[in-house]
Amino acid sequence: MKKFTYKAKDAQGKTLTGKVEAASSDQAAKLVRKRGYTVISIDESKINISSLFGLFSSRITRGDVAIFTRQLATMVNAGLPIVEALSILQMQSKSSFQNVISQILADVEGGESLSESLKSHPKVFGPTYIALIKAGETGGVLDKVLNRLADNMEREQEFRAKVKGALIYPAIIVIGMIIVSFIMMIFVIPKLTSLYTQFDAELPITTKILITVSDASVRFWPVLLILLGVGGWFFSVYKKTPAGKRKIGEILFNIPIIGELQKEIILAELTRTLSLMVGSGVPILEGLQVTSEVIGNIIISESLQDAAKQIEKGFPIAYSFAKHPDAFPYILSQMIAVGEETGKMEEVLMKVGHVFEVDSEQKVKALTSTIEPVVMIILGIGVAFLVISVILPIYNLTTVL
Repeated sequence: MKKFTYKAKDAQGKTLTGKVEAASSDQAAKLVRKRGYTVISIDESKINISSLFGLFSSRITRGDVAIFTRQLATMVNAGLPIVEALSILQMQSKSSFQNVISQILADVEGGESLSESLKSHPKVFGPTYIALIKAGETGGVLDKVLNRLADNMEREQEFRAKVKGALIYPAIIVIGMIIVSFIMMIFVIPKLTSLYTQFDAELPITTKILITVSDASVRFWPVLLILLGVGGWFFSVYKKTPAGKRKIGEILFNIPIIGELQKEIILAELTRTLSLMVGSGVPILEGLQVTSEVIGNIIISESLQDAAKQIEKGFPIAYSFAKHPDAFPYILSQMIAVGEETGKMEEVLMKVGHVFEVDSEQKVKALTSTIEPVVMIILGIGVAFLVISVILPIYNLTTVL
């Protein structure tokens, strides 16, 4: 989608300017006319350095969508028509979101349903979001669906914030270690080790290793950067292939602690989303298909697709999930079986999702508790290695002289 800047007049003859996203200038002009404006000019927006910074700073986040959903749910529950609610939200939102809401508003005013108008913005509203809105419109319970969707998104935001908050300290420590090591090898160590060569002294093995690594870093750092860049590019291409996605998914799941943590985070999001979709009236087959498209791990995604095929053939939901123990733990299929027998699938999925959330939070705490002492030990070994490599030769030289 391209961005176009338009100049137009409203019904009162007032000149207005704004921006729209469209595939072509003709489509952009059509969107502007849908708003009841008379188009004066349409120009494609040019990208420059300042606009790139503005694009990054004004990008629409998951938090923005969560706030939009909560506000829309509140207004719809208060009895406001969708058009009026969108008009109010358009004025209250930040500029980048205003453009999106204005296009949605124009489409709704033009006779499209809310779910259909959301499909024009796949980068903002995912397939799950659109499927839920469509189910709410079909069943005449859009107000309830919006409330549940807002609750779910807020809970998801809170959970993600907890995980990120727990991992940010170890990440800062590791990045700091890498930066300090790079600076030491490139700028500090060469100046210190030049002193040893002047005296032609016998150096300890640790000092020789340090000098070798430092010399290689100084001489070949452009080559190392190029190799890292090429390696990163090949990795990004490989991970987009089916074989690459599967291999990386298997490796991540097999990493001690981290693998189980990632799986439980994905399963918490999966069960929460399925519970929301089932409770909103989305058929289970459609829910599984939509969810499989947005899950980040190909192992779980393919398992969901196969489970949907088994259910379509008439097998119970619990049995279809139990066929994939590598993707779904026993507790999930067991709880789904309870949900099938009692007819309370929504409630059961929500409860098992909460179990996964609690387990993942505990694993995050255990991971951070493990990482911190390990990082400090590695940092201490690195500092000791540098001290021995740098100070010991100086001490030997002073004793000889």
